[in-house]
Amino acid sequence: MYKQYGFRRFLKDYDFKLICLVVSLTVLGILAIGSARQSVQNRQIMGMALGIFVMLASSLVDYHFILKFYHLIYIGNLILLALVIVMGDDAGGAQRWLEIGGIRFQPSELAKILLILFFAQYIMLNRDRLNSFGIILLSLVLIGMPMVMVLKEDLSTTIMIGVIFCVMMYIGGISHKLVLGLLAVTVPVSVIFLTLVIQPDQKILQDYQQKRILAWLYPDEYKDTQAYQQNNSMMAIGSGQLLGKGYNNNEISSVKNGNFISEAQTDFIFAVVGEEWGFLGSCLIVILEFLIALECALIGWKARDMAGHVIAGGVAGLVCFQSFINMGVATGLVPNTGLPLPFVSYGLTSLVSLYLGIGLALNVRWVSRRARNDGSGNSLSFD
Repeated sequence: MYKQYGFRRFLKDYDFKLICLVVSLTVLGILAIGSARQSVQNRQIMGMALGIFVMLASSLVDYHFILKFYHLIYIGNLILLALVIVMGDDAGGAQRWLEIGGIRFQPSELAKILLILFFAQYIMLNRDRLNSFGIILLSLVLIGMPMVMVLKEDLSTTIMIGVIFCVMMYIGGISHKLVLGLLAVTVPVSVIFLTLVIQPDQKILQDYQQKRILAWLYPDEYKDTQAYQQNNSMMAIGSGQLLGKGYNNNEISSVKNGNFISEAQTDFIFAVVGEEWGFLGSCLIVILEFLIALECALIGWKARDMAGHVIAGGVAGLVCFQSFINMGVATGLVPNTGLPLPFVSYGLTSLVSLYLGIGLALNVRWVSRRARNDGSGNSLSFD
């Protein structure tokens, strides 16, 4: 047991509320996956069991100890991403998977959590110089290398990593003037970029990426091709109305049963939820995602050091923005990206990686509350 740290105090300091939120959302996701594609439901259950184990294990190891190896974490992440480029498996038209020792996983999903860990320590060590030109340039180089590697696999994951990086830098104390300056540049550049990539002879994006944007802008022109799934997703969500058509129903009019959405258990799982559980069921998913992100944000807010702020805040940003993008795709708000809905979509690497992130957030809360209660900032000690 822990020295000078009783079991009752442990129960008081441990965030069981966050665990209940995450497990509840995962269970709902497993139900939705079983309706969308029953053959993979058991694998998702196994992923949940593994995820819970990883979450509990990571929550009980002081994050200060883990961050001592931040250089190795970063280098290991780059090695995994490089191996995907060299010897990755091609599935679904994208080379994203890596198989090591019979274990097949997607390093780009794990990279989101590993980069949060690395930048938590990096920002804490450089928090007094974070707004200097040299540190900002080095930060861009450090995030740029994994982003370039992931870009060869998937544009949407690259964008997500960039968003998480921006969240962490903001939490770290980047100057508001720099933020406003970046926004002043980003908005017009985004408009120019969008204008350029929809041109017929553009060389910026790959052909399938350009067509996804065109299908989003002009869905009627691409209703039988690139906009097919997104249009059907919106139709499915709308057809669910208030209470839905019923879980795992066999209605012929169901978009899911008619196979109008391919791989509905992954990117378009929210369409299955909307059709079968209706507006109320969809709201339940949205609320749970929001509460998980909010709880992580509150943990980061109350953390005792900058590393804790960045870890919990980074996980909150990941859950919040990735949920928004996935639901935005399903409802036609943003172009089709291919990002999973956190804790709901099928995907073992994504699920276990997210549970790892939650475990780290739990650890930040536990260590912070213990240090606050005993009046010190010491790490945990073991018998």
